Amino acid sequence: MLGEKVFDDISARVAAAMAASPVHDVEKNVRTLLRGALDRLDLVSREEFDIQVALLARTREKLDALEERLASLEAGAKTAAR
Repeated sequence: MLGEKVFDDISARVAAAMAASPVHDVEKNVRTLLRGALDRLDLVSREEFDIQVALLARTREKLDALEERLASLEAGAKTAAR
């Protein structure tokens, strides 16, 4: 029990010292700079990426179906031309 109390007291003192130290300010500044740099990048969320992947897959299926249909129509036109 005494060990836990001492540990809690030391933890509280270290946390208070870290909050009052320049390390805390540096951490906030680094986070702000990093957030600003990431905001300037043209990034999308995972959800948006997954939506685009699904849309691309559907578009690819439609394109494949149209290519097959065109090939069939061209083959029919060649047969009719003979």
